[in-house]
Amino acid sequence: MESHRAADALVETLIANGLDTVYGLPGVHNDPLYDAFWRQKNRLRTLHTRHEQGAAYMALGAALATGKPQAFAVVPGPGFLNAGAALLTAYGMNAPVLALVGQIPQAAIDRGLGQLHEIPDQVGLARHITKFAARIDAPHEAAPLAEAALTAALSGRRRPVMLECAMDVWGKPTPRAEPGLARPLKPPVDEDAAEAMAKILGASKKPLIVLGGGAEDAGPEILQLAELLEAPVVGYRRGQGIVSARHRLSVKLPVAHKLWREADVVLGIGTRLLIGQNEWGLDKDLEILRIDIDPEEPNRFAKAAGALVADAVDGVRALLKRLPKHLGERESREDEIAAHKAAFAGQIAALEPQMSFVQAMRNALPDDGIFVDEVTQLGFASRLALPVYAPRTFLSPGYQDNLGWGYGTALGAQAAMPDRAVLSIAGDGGFMYQVQELATAVLHDLPVVVVVFDNGAFGNVKLLQKERFDSHFIACDLRNPDFCKLAESFGAAAYRAKNAAELQTSLEKAFAARKPALVHVPCGEMPSPWPFLHMGRARP
Repeated sequence: MESHRAADALVETLIANGLDTVYGLPGVHNDPLYDAFWRQKNRLRTLHTRHEQGAAYMALGAALATGKPQAFAVVPGPGFLNAGAALLTAYGMNAPVLALVGQIPQAAIDRGLGQLHEIPDQVGLARHITKFAARIDAPHEAAPLAEAALTAALSGRRRPVMLECAMDVWGKPTPRAEPGLARPLKPPVDEDAAEAMAKILGASKKPLIVLGGGAEDAGPEILQLAELLEAPVVGYRRGQGIVSARHRLSVKLPVAHKLWREADVVLGIGTRLLIGQNEWGLDKDLEILRIDIDPEEPNRFAKAAGALVADAVDGVRALLKRLPKHLGERESREDEIAAHKAAFAGQIAALEPQMSFVQAMRNALPDDGIFVDEVTQLGFASRLALPVYAPRTFLSPGYQDNLGWGYGTALGAQAAMPDRAVLSIAGDGGFMYQVQELATAVLHDLPVVVVVFDNGAFGNVKLLQKERFDSHFIACDLRNPDFCKLAESFGAAAYRAKNAAELQTSLEKAFAARKPALVHVPCGEMPSPWPFLHMGRARP
């Protein structure tokens, strides 16, 4: 009879909590853990990558696409640090990612003996970019700590967590026990605060609703609230699609800037509300209301006129319950909002060729397809103008905005949502961060389509050097491979598109083929998107 080890107990806990995939890159420090993955191969698949950052980004992409916890496993020291950028991004994006990290032999930890992959205070380092980090010191701790980590990842503000285990502890025996289930905690709704906010909203004349990633599960409730209030709704980046772009009240960021000038009440739901409060401005005539599960968030920038520390669904339902008695007859704002939208459409039409490329991608991508943006000129344009129809279909790297995050993230989204089309965009600079994961896509049959916009430079860097430093170009030009030949050498399909029409045709062919593909788009310098992103003060 096979022994039951610490690694087995941990893996059984993951499975009991609904995890069906682990992303990773093996090594000697985690050999018993990977053997435990093998023992459960009928219930838990293991997708390995060519670099630890790829594994961590895949877990991040899967978490963002599903809203459920995802795990990756890497060796300590360099393996953990290679995965660090993805963990940091998960922290900024409130993503429930579990990092399983090996460790040197238990007796040698933190002694500076020069053991393979030794790193001082690895758990302490992890605590800077995770919500919960702990070491499994004994085999009987493996399952309870896994349960505790998942509970932490899903309670309140969701964030990544980390468990470390020494290489000689993973394989130690432990008694079999029923795996524990995570029990996420949610704060109760403050009834008095909900009543006070409902009064303010009921008396508002020109309310505006701003959404962030924390509102992704509250779409139906938010739409009902918006329609009651006749309030336009803006979701920038991950807040997009919570209210479909097709709805008359859904607006893009530059339109929200115009509406911010005239708003008397702004309700932020699951968002830091940084752009509005920090860049667009506040004054005595604007009341800010907040719904956020993090008690530190509502007053972080400026004191809110009202706040609910609650899950977005619970918070909005509390408002819906109380609002009707405070709400007088509302006039439709459809014509006003439509006029703002039309004006914005006319202005941004000048942003070419970006707008044509954005439209081509939207035409080819199904409504429920997942779009993964990047720190590239087309990424910025997509955040401004790509219509998004459902939550968790526009994945964007949040305030870290780290170059090169996109392809691995897209692979994870595809692995977690195999029936969806997944489109990743990148510049030639960013794509080369994870180009080796083309091999991962082909090996695991992940039909992500990546579009590489190639201008032979770190385009954003070069644009800023031109605009702000009198064209003192330095460290921005690139020498690239033949991207089509490179993709084909990995076994992926490859297409080349010289314009938007060819891009749409290539994407339609690639999505129909359902295999990993790359579309290479040679392009030159593009007009700056900054006037639409940094619009200055809207209020004094």
